[in-house]
Amino acid sequence: MLSQALVLSAVLFVIGTFGVLVRRNAIIMFLCIELQLNAVNLSLVALSRAVGIDGQVFVFFVMTVAAAEAAVGLAIIISIFRHYETVNVDSFNLLKW
Repeated sequence: MLSQALVLSAVLFVIGTFGVLVRRNAIIMFLCIELQLNAVNLSLVALSRAVGIDGQVFVFFVMTVAAAEAAVGLAIIISIFRHYETVNVDSFNLLKW
């Protein structure tokens, strides 16, 4: 059971990493980061059930951070879309002078 959950978590994390590296749409990249956070949550819960530590408490902290990140991240993406009229990350460069 533990090994299956950890393998699933690793697969989800790799899919999320691949999505962040390959896709150029900011919303898809954002969803892939959320997929990575959920993969970490799955591994924390699986390890806490197997070992008996309180890993489930950390899941609540990760979910809280993910919710705050979702609110702030979507607000930033909407602001960028209103300014540039696209969410393609190659189309805008905010950090260049």
